[in-house]
Amino acid sequence: MGSLTATQVSALVRDGSPGRYQDGDGLALLIGKRGGQSWMVRIQKDGRRRDIGLGSAKKVSLKLARERAATVRSQVEAGIDPIAERKKAAGIPTFREAAASVHAEQKESWKNAKHRKQWLSTLEAYAFPAFGDRSIAQVDAPDVRDALAAIWLTKPETARRLRQRICNVIDWAVAKGYRETGLPMPVIDKALPKQRAKPKHHSALPYAELPAFMRAIRARETMGRLALEAVILTAARSGEVRLAEWSEIDLDAATWTVPAERMKAAREHVVPLSPQAVELFKRMKPHKRGDSDLVFPGTKRGKPLSDMTLTKVLRDMELTVTAHGFRSTFRDWVAEKTTWPSELAEAALAHVVSDKTVAAYQRGSMLDKRRELMAAWANYCEGASGANVVRLAQ
Repeated sequence: MGSLTATQVSALVRDGSPGRYQDGDGLALLIGKRGGQSWMVRIQKDGRRRDIGLGSAKKVSLKLARERAATVRSQVEAGIDPIAERKKAAGIPTFREAAASVHAEQKESWKNAKHRKQWLSTLEAYAFPAFGDRSIAQVDAPDVRDALAAIWLTKPETARRLRQRICNVIDWAVAKGYRETGLPMPVIDKALPKQRAKPKHHSALPYAELPAFMRAIRARETMGRLALEAVILTAARSGEVRLAEWSEIDLDAATWTVPAERMKAAREHVVPLSPQAVELFKRMKPHKRGDSDLVFPGTKRGKPLSDMTLTKVLRDMELTVTAHGFRSTFRDWVAEKTTWPSELAEAALAHVVSDKTVAAYQRGSMLDKRRELMAAWANYCEGASGANVVRLAQ
């Protein structure tokens, strides 16, 4: 029998005097200095003491508080966590639901739109079929290992991303209190076969073959070939070229200003246009569509040229190189056939580097020096005499 009575509880609640009023067996009525009134049961197990709330004293009667306290004590004696059980009763999400919540909370912090889309689609393809509809609290190491093992050797890069995203969802569930612990990733990693394949770099055309290649793509004019030529002459990423808009291009100043939101480094990049690049953009003027500002419009109204269009151009020419690989072609040419500083080439490629020397190239005459570099590159692409070796301007 407890030491409190229903009448006493009513009086204490009505009076509101701050204090901890014991009923017995750890159950107490708490009245705070700011007027808060609640039931609390103090339990101790294996030397660990915990205070567990049982509800508002204005809504929970003394009898119900005693019943709840008894239930909590029984759960603790049985090795059950009362807080976890309460959250289960409130509804623990499935892995699919938890992943959707993580995606919704974090996607705005991801700069790359492609990453925002792929983050969830990777889980949809490889995790959801295995355990997507299972409670997030019940997803265990064997589930995750088996899902990863299915693609661990055949799609190693995708598998590594899948591993990271599953861990992200599980860690979120732990932080939210839906799970007691995360996944034993070291154990899972040891249970997976070793990935021996080295990461593949974008296949690049040797720079010695570039002049002949440029003559070949100019033999016939298509939207894909024109876009690929722009990729080569500007040393830009294919996505930056495909999404280029006329408002970004100043043919009089011979510059193309790529906005920060389309740059991998999330900062504006000004590309100096060589005479050949200016001529190319002039050739694109007749292709401008009234309903779009895109320089390289796709077949669908208002949509840019697809990346596969550039890939098809290369496949039709029976080449295994990629559009992105021409940036490596440019970089190799600068390193092996010219005396231009490597820092200037990195600036031309819009690479982010921390070296102070590179930072110096981002001020003053950087644009002028890059303009000389890109003009020399365009001359080399056309096989101009004397373009093989470039002397650094004094």
